Amino acid sequence: QVQLVESGGGLVQAGGSLRLSCAASGRIFSSSAMGWFRQAPGKEREFVAAISWSGGSTYYANSVKGRFTSSRDNAKNTVYLQMNSLKPEDTAVYYCASAKAITVVNTPDQYDYWGQGTQVTVSS
Repeated sequence: QVQLVESGGGLVQAGGSLRLSCAASGRIFSSSAMGWFRQAPGKEREFVAAISWSGGSTYYANSVKGRFTSSRDNAKNTVYLQMNSLKPEDTAVYYCASAKAITVVNTPDQYDYWGQGTQVTVSS
């Protein structure tokens, strides 16, 4: 079993920044790629970012490219999502997930463990 716990969400004004953290336990953290997804009310869960097992490769949705950055610290079993230049349309519950593979992947079915989510609200 893998446990994932997100933190760092909150309310921020448009143009502001937030840093999400996801602490992992239960499986060798460095053996899996990690991903971030988000789900806004009434919408399907969508891919945001992914980072490979080593942190050497990242992949972003077009909607966040250039504004969001994912990183990881395998010594701390933690993955991060730095979110800059936030927009109201970034408002959603953000989830981290542990991939079945070590390489970056971007569909939910390629992830087998999920956190409980953290709310991000961006006001205009």
